[in-house]
Amino acid sequence: MFVKYLHWLGIAACLTLILSCFLPWGYYADPQIADEAKRTFTGFYNYKQYYGTPGFIFSFFALIILVFMLLPKIWAKRANLFIAAFTIAFAVRTFIIFGSCYNNYCPQKLFGLYLMLGCTIVMLLASVFPNVELSDKKTVSQG
Repeated sequence: MFVKYLHWLGIAACLTLILSCFLPWGYYADPQIADEAKRTFTGFYNYKQYYGTPGFIFSFFALIILVFMLLPKIWAKRANLFIAAFTIAFAVRTFIIFGSCYNNYCPQKLFGLYLMLGCTIVMLLASVFPNVELSDKKTVSQG
C-alpha cells in the first residue's frame, strides 16, 4: 500500500530537494568571517566557495530524476535508479563536508542539510520501487 504512494512522494522529494538547496545548511561561528550573514551557508552559497556549490548539482539531478519518474519507459526507470544512487552518494559526501569541523570551529547543522539528505533517501526509495504498469501478454504457441 505504501508503494502505491511512493511515486508521488518521490516527485515531491525532487521538488523539495531543490527547495532545500536554498535553505540554510549550516552556521559557522568563525570570527574570521566578519559579516554575520556570510556565516550561514546554503547549497548555493558558502564563504569563498570553499565547499563548492552542490546546490547546482542537486538541482540538476533532481530535475533529471523528476523527468525520469514521469516517463513510462523501463529504460528511464533503470537510469533513474543509477542517478538516484549517485545522488544519495553525493548527498552523504556533502553532508559530511558541510557538517565537519574545520580550524577548531564546528558548524551548527541546520534544517536544510537534514532535509537535503532525507529527500535523496526518499528519491532513492521511489526509484527502487517505480510505478510501472505490468501488462499480462501471453504468447500463443502455434505448433
